[in-house]
Formats: sequence, structure tokens, C-alpha cells
Amino acid sequence: MPDEREPDSDGSESPGEPAGRQGTEDQPLVPSDAETETVVIAKDDPQPAPDAAGADAQTERRFTAPGFDAKETQVMATAPEAATEVIHTQQAPAVSPPPPPSMAPKPSGPQSIPGRSGGKATSFKPSKWGWVLAIVVIVLALTAIAILGTVLLTRSKHSKASQEDQVRQVIQTFDGAVQRGDLTALRSITCGTTRDGYVDYDEHSWTETYQRVSAAKQYPVIATIDQVVVNGQHAEANVTTFMAYDPQVRSTRSLDLQFRDDQWKICQPPSS
Repeated sequence: MPDEREPDSDGSESPGEPAGRQGTEDQPLVPSDAETETVVIAKDDPQPAPDAAGADAQTERRFTAPGFDAKETQVMATAPEAATEVIHTQQAPAVSPPPPPSMAPKPSGPQSIPGRSGGKATSFKPSKWGWVLAIVVIVLALTAIAILGTVLLTRSKHSKASQEDQVRQVIQTFDGAVQRGDLTALRSITCGTTRDGYVDYDEHSWTETYQRVSAAKQYPVIATIDQVVVNGQHAEANVTTFMAYDPQVRSTRSLDLQFRDDQWKICQPPSS
């Protein structure tokens, strides 16, 4: 391909150029080898942008370094760079992020906490204070049971003592009614066959009988109440008696009592 050369802008020859070189311009100075041939590619100059600067309007001139056998520097024509285009982007309106979805609270539960790696598992030993508290609780419980038992036993004793006192009081009332001849009292504090004997008397007959017995001192007298044993609804009393006409001769008798009509009653009087 023939070597095209670009003349100078003013068309004048370079000063001091040898004449021999000018005579041989039309001939290639180097062999027509594709590897050593320099090609000038001319591109169409686009119209410069109207707002481009004046310096960009001028054609940029670039020079290629001459080869080892080139005789002159060739100028390669290049196309001017296109003006930078500014692209205006429309900013999208700010949209608030959607609220996070409501999550139902998770039920709390026991969580396992892993132990530290490499450490030995600590064994929890019961504190000595735990044993002390347990012993104290046991002692307090035993004390409460003992106190409760004592209270119940004392109450039972008081109840028995109260019943014994009632039996003694009934025996004394009976002894006094016999000595006075109180038929109404004798009927109220006796039961069974003993009461039947007092019921059979009428007031007139009883008065005559009592006057005769009292004059002869043929009635018994209870000197002392020696022992009283209460067993549920029954009671037994040992008493010392004597006849009114002979106080020196005394004997021990037994009385049987029963709890009837909310009171103690004598069902067997002492024998004379």
C-alpha cells in the first residue's frame, strides 16, 4: 500500500531538507513490507458540539514514533472526542418502609444454659443449714404433737374429774334426802327398782313411814365416799356407811349409777 504523507499546513518545505530527499519523495524509502509499513487511517470528523470549548474544536494531532528505518515523523489524524453528555435522572419519591409484621410473643419457657467447655460438672451438695432446718421442723412437729396430746389428755382427765364430781354430788344429795325424808328428791335422783320403791309410796303413807323410821333411827348414813369409777354411761362408787342408831359399826357398800336424762342417778341404794 503506498505511503500517504500529509503536507504541512502552509505547503512550504522544511528548511534545510536535502535535495536528494525531495527528489525521492515519490519513491518509498523502505521496502513495502506489511510489518514495517505505517498506515494513516483518516476518520470523518464529526461536527463538534455547540457548547464544546474552543480548544476541543481544533484537531488533535498525534505523532507516531518513527521506525528504525523511517526518515521522517508521520502525523496520524484522529477524530475529536465526543462531548460528555450529562444524563439527568429523576429521583424516585421516598417511600417509607412498610412496618414490620407483628409477631406473636413467644411463650417463655425454661432455657438450658450450656456449661463452660472444659469444666467439670459441679455437683450441688445440700447445705448443712438445710439439714438443720429439717431437724428443727421435725422437733417442732413432735413438740406440737406432744402439746396436743397433753391438752387432749388433760381435757379428758378434766372431763372424767367433772363426771366423778357429779357422781359424788349425786351421792351426797341422795344421803341428805334419805335423812330428811324428801320423797320428791329421792324420786328424781334414783332409777330402776330403787325409784320404783319410792314411786309406790303416796305422800300420806310416806310421811307416816318416815316418822316411824326416823324415830327408831333405822335409816343408813353415808360416812365417806371412798372411790368413784366412771365408765361411759355407768359409774360405780365405794362408800362407807353406818346405821344411824349405831355410828360405831361401819361397813363398805357399793353404789351403781347410770347417766340418764342428762344427769347421774342411783340405781341401787346401799343395803342396810
